[in-house]
Formats: sequence, C-alpha cells, structure tokens
Amino acid sequence: MSGARRSRLPAARAGVSEAPVFAALGDETRLSLVAALCRRAALSVTRLSEGAAVTRQAIRKHLRVLEHAGVVASERQGRETLFRLEPDGLDEARRYLDRVSAEWDRALARLKAFVEAGGGEAGSGERRRRRGATSGRARRTRPRRGLPGRRAPG
Repeated sequence: MSGARRSRLPAARAGVSEAPVFAALGDETRLSLVAALCRRAALSVTRLSEGAAVTRQAIRKHLRVLEHAGVVASERQGRETLFRLEPDGLDEARRYLDRVSAEWDRALARLKAFVEAGGGEAGSGERRRRRGATSGRARRTRPRRGLPGRRAPG
C-alpha cells in the first residue's frame, strides 16, 4: 500500500534520503549545536556543552545523531573528539527544499491561471445559495429521528 502512495508522490520519494537530516534538525538542542558549529570551525563536546541545559553525554548523543544524518563530522585529535559542520549534508537538504519550493510555485501559478481564466467563479454554488435563501425554509441541521414527540421517517 505504501508503495502505491510513493509512486503518486515523486517529491516524497525524492525526500526519503533527506529525512534523517530533517529529523536531526527538528530538535532544538541539535539545531543549536549546528548553529554553534557554524560560528566555529571545530569544537569538542566540552566546548559545545558549555552553557547547555543538558549534560555532556546528552550533547554527545545529539552529535552522533547529527553525524549519522551527515550534518556534522567528527575527528579524533589526541584525547579529544572535535566535531565540525559538514556542509554537504545541509546542501542536500537545501536542494530538496528548493525542489519542493519550485513545485509549490508551479502549483500556485496553475491555480492563479485557473482563477484568472474564470474557473474560480461562483457559478452553480452561488445559484444554490440564492435558491436556498429565497425558499424561506431553514435548513435542518439534525435528523428527525430520535426527537421527542416525532416519528422516525420511513
């Protein structure tokens, strides 16, 4: 069943490889780590955890998630592990967002052309509203069945 859904949604299929990046960046702590790594070339877990509301161990786990998603890379230097931003991982996500944005632009252009061509006129819906308003009858919002003192239709 999910295979049929994917074949109808080419943008969703294309975004499967970018899903880990978006999942990784969806966490506030991980997003702040990425921002810190944007400001500096490479930082250790100790430096990244300074002023953080979570422990160094939690920061390390967040960095592993970012590393798995391809957003950061680690390098061992002596006793420390330094983490640096991996721009290629973010570029892949940016390219995906650019494709989705282009699809939305095309869809909005089609909608605009449709409305400007007169396809968005009220037409039969407007006639129905006018007919209902002139009939003088209020529209019934609940069924008759089950109301006290009334018989069920049928």
